[in-house]
Amino acid sequence: MASLTPEGSPTNLAHPMTTPTSPAALSPAATEGDARGGARVSVRGLVKAFEHGGRLIEVLRGLDFDLAPGEIASVVGASGVGKSTLLQVLGTLDAPTSGSITFDGVDVTAMGATRLAEFRNREIGFVFQFHHLLPEFTALENAMMPGLILRMPRRLCAERAAAMLARIGLGDRLSHRPGELSGGEQQRVALARALILRPRLLLADEPTGNLDTKTGRQMHDLFFELNRELGTTILIVTHNDELATKTPRRLRMADGLIVERE
Repeated sequence: MASLTPEGSPTNLAHPMTTPTSPAALSPAATEGDARGGARVSVRGLVKAFEHGGRLIEVLRGLDFDLAPGEIASVVGASGVGKSTLLQVLGTLDAPTSGSITFDGVDVTAMGATRLAEFRNREIGFVFQFHHLLPEFTALENAMMPGLILRMPRRLCAERAAAMLARIGLGDRLSHRPGELSGGEQQRVALARALILRPRLLLADEPTGNLDTKTGRQMHDLFFELNRELGTTILIVTHNDELATKTPRRLRMADGLIVERE
């Protein structure tokens, strides 16, 4: 496989979920191979409002909940109740109107833009309904992308990406581009990409929404297996009742509120 950049050179590749960070900004854990365990997340009084047509619309209306370290939980509810908005705000991709989100006791809503981008890059992984893979790059290169953006040593980045892809059953697909992969394989590459930096919180928004039943179940199993192996805290937004039922805890949303905790 041709190298994207000369060995040891910095990369300027961009990704929609991250902002380039200097090597000095990385914590030691961000460049080590060991799993770091899951984060404790606390949400208090979370409000997200948008102005539309001269009216202020509250999508999230004062949410309070906690995620324990290493917990896997799901968020369920009808379309339009604020589930995806919750993940966007919880993942620090969008700022709340009011309220707080603490991550192991640190209030991330009080962070400045630069520090927040560094925090997001190190600590949070994302998996979406659409894989968002870069079509011109191979599975290995796509999975490496977060590490390359953080200027991790290229060899370490490749080794970690290859190991994660092999763990999820794609060891023989490293040199394949997204167009040469099935839908399930593409989504697994996206999962490997989300986990390469060993994030302590993984957020998934309808991760099996575009997959057939059999492939979706395989993805479900992967989430639970990786949760056990890595200890990552995982929150999954889903309409899939089978997946939601498997999670130890379900948060049901309606009208921008959590109305039931199962």
